[in-house]
Amino acid sequence: MRVLVVNSGSSTLKLTLLSGEDNVLGHRELETPHGTVEARALEAALGAALLGDLAGAQAVGHRIMHGGERFDKAVRIDGRVRSALHGLTKLAPLHQPRGLSALESIGDALPELPAVACFDSAFHATVPSVASTYPLPQRWRKRWGVRRYGFHGLSHAWVAQRTPEILGLAEGAEPRIVSCHLGAGSSICAIRGGCSLDTTMGFTPLDGLVMATRSGSLDPALVLWLLERPGIDARELARTLEHGSGLLALGGSADMRLLLEHAEEGDIDASFALDVYTHRLRAGIAAMTASLGGLDVLAFTGGIGQNSCAIRRMATAELGFLGVSIDQQLNERAEGDRDISAAGARVSTLVIDSREDLEMARQVRATLEHEG
Repeated sequence: MRVLVVNSGSSTLKLTLLSGEDNVLGHRELETPHGTVEARALEAALGAALLGDLAGAQAVGHRIMHGGERFDKAVRIDGRVRSALHGLTKLAPLHQPRGLSALESIGDALPELPAVACFDSAFHATVPSVASTYPLPQRWRKRWGVRRYGFHGLSHAWVAQRTPEILGLAEGAEPRIVSCHLGAGSSICAIRGGCSLDTTMGFTPLDGLVMATRSGSLDPALVLWLLERPGIDARELARTLEHGSGLLALGGSADMRLLLEHAEEGDIDASFALDVYTHRLRAGIAAMTASLGGLDVLAFTGGIGQNSCAIRRMATAELGFLGVSIDQQLNERAEGDRDISAAGARVSTLVIDSREDLEMARQVRATLEHEG
């Protein structure tokens, strides 16, 4: 089944057509600076300029940020599902509309194709209640669905599938994997038996690690205290925590490549930003290892995780107590999925290309085959 994968990000809409053998037949990125795209603009883009690459799809897979408590796996989109997805916007008001905008636009342009929603939160539906429950009043948790949801599930699910293949593990093996998805948004996931058991992101994608422009975890009392300061209201605070914090606030840039260059040149702020970033990263890896009761595989994925040998080196430098040790020459090679473990290391350290498109295509085919 040829699948058109639709991945809506904060500023781009990525369209990838995959063959039945998961070869890329066509790919386009459309600029969507406000996170949404009008139907007319998309229809024009899918017209004469794009149909040569993207023609022939038999199904469409949409990346949807939030499935709430209802959607714990991919689901075929119909009117009832579409309505439910819009109802979940209140859980992710900054992110959900982007995926829904693309869903509506693609649906208008290609109405004859079956469409499947693939959720970034669904992989974490297996996180046990001891890890997903906030110590808040039960009436709040039940009324508003307040819990740790977790995100980047499509990327972490791909790591769970690829790890045994890379290591040549026997079928049925259940390695304890800590998966680090590091990009503009970042999260860590504890995986065993192909299932998520814990993750650093929480009720929203703002929780957890230091990110490009997001603060990551904060003392909630600090947030309340800031709301009492002159000139800061809820809207300004939300904007700053989401778009004006993280690496940008610490080092003056949200681009990890620039920060590494500036640090190399002696920029004190850039060096400090990297130190804060890797401190939180190492702490998260250790926490996820504790959730698993040990560690067999440490995996790096996402734009930074895949491409920055410096961040991998810095992140693993103090993790010898977990059995992590990497070969620096292997670490500096930048080609595809690979094992960068040092000889004799107890823990395998992997670099895995993030292929959310392949994971989504897999989920689309499984969903439609199950129906048929």
